Amino acid sequence: MAFSANSFEHNWQTLKENPLGEIAGSLGDLGTLLPLMTALTAGGSISLTATLIFSGVFNVYSGAFFGIPIVVQPMKAVASIALARQLSLKETMAAGIGVGIVVMLLSIVGMIKKAADLIPLPIVKGIQVGAGLSLCLNAGSMLSSLSLNGSKWDDNLFWAIGAFSILYGFSRLPKFPFALLVFLLGGIFAAIEVATSGGGGLPAFGFWWPFNPTIPTPTEFATGFGTAGVGQIPLTILNSVIAVRYLSEDLMPARPAPSVTALGISVGFMNLTGCWFGAMPVCHGSGGLAAQHRFGARSGTSVILLGLVKIGAGLAFGESLASLLQRFPKSLLGIMVFAAGIELASVAENLNSSARDLLSPTSATLGTEQSRSAIYTPLRVLTDREKKERFLNMMVTAAMMLASKNTFVGFLAGVFFWALLRLQDRMEGLREARASYAPLNEASALLGR
Repeated sequence: MAFSANSFEHNWQTLKENPLGEIAGSLGDLGTLLPLMTALTAGGSISLTATLIFSGVFNVYSGAFFGIPIVVQPMKAVASIALARQLSLKETMAAGIGVGIVVMLLSIVGMIKKAADLIPLPIVKGIQVGAGLSLCLNAGSMLSSLSLNGSKWDDNLFWAIGAFSILYGFSRLPKFPFALLVFLLGGIFAAIEVATSGGGGLPAFGFWWPFNPTIPTPTEFATGFGTAGVGQIPLTILNSVIAVRYLSEDLMPARPAPSVTALGISVGFMNLTGCWFGAMPVCHGSGGLAAQHRFGARSGTSVILLGLVKIGAGLAFGESLASLLQRFPKSLLGIMVFAAGIELASVAENLNSSARDLLSPTSATLGTEQSRSAIYTPLRVLTDREKKERFLNMMVTAAMMLASKNTFVGFLAGVFFWALLRLQDRMEGLREARASYAPLNEASALLGR
């Protein structure tokens, strides 16, 4: 099994040793969740009540099952197309259901595992770097609408600069609860803004029921899956399954990494459960894992805590939370997204030193971080050319992913670059073989005279 059987013990022990880190880390992915969830709710593409409750349940089971902070976050391609084309709730649900079916089937038959074994590591890291830099660009989009004139007291560049200063001013204190402080401050600002603006009431307490079936018609399924779901499939497989597996190994080498099969089945299960009731299409994401880890999460406890809060908020406040979420300060959210992006992109630093494909089979499978570093045995020492080409392969993947705004295009560019390098290797090998046979041919020619 790809996950530890003692996940409960690890979660509980980590919570006792680092409660503040787990609480703060649980909020690390809000920079991705809140904007998309709020926008989709406002556009009528999802049910906020169902999204909070179902995604909360998925958070709890992910944390308990995997034992590490595997997040539950929006499917970004589905969300962006649903917003751009104003897809209805049933069309958006059809996209999530379709992606869930495809990813689950590919996981069960072992296709995703085979893909993960075949894809060169520089390409995987390129996808991670591209996703990280994409988050940084998203953060820039959030912050670009702000100004320094202070006309909006609760959301301007002064708050962003202050948050950035605190984030990296305390960067050598990994247990500093940055995300928790930002969330509390942003929540206070949002509540004051709602109470004083008159644009919407504060959340109203009540009991909200999420089980209202939303069954798409064949036409709605064709529209939703055809326009939003198809483009999400490669993104989910590459960034939410394969990249998550490798990232968990990089960030938490002392914990068993989840298998790509387990992650793929999990993605399918979530969408084949929640989307029938209007819950937002979700997946596991490498950016979310990096964000939770950056702000202190080291076990599944962090996502379990977040899940319990989501369930409680959904049952008690439901759709009435929308107006509050819409006013959460972009200045604070933007810095959280930026930090998550930098954390994700930074996993590329070990590409040519201690990346998994350079370790011997014994050192690569050791169970603890200490033993892995102590008995680290490279399979080979890379030449300068190999280092440069591995780095270029990674950057071509990341750069094309950013330029095209499409993970699959970046992946194809990386594979094509890798194939061209292997072709050159083969041609050089043939030339060397011919050169080595040349003296023998000359000797044979002399003997034949």
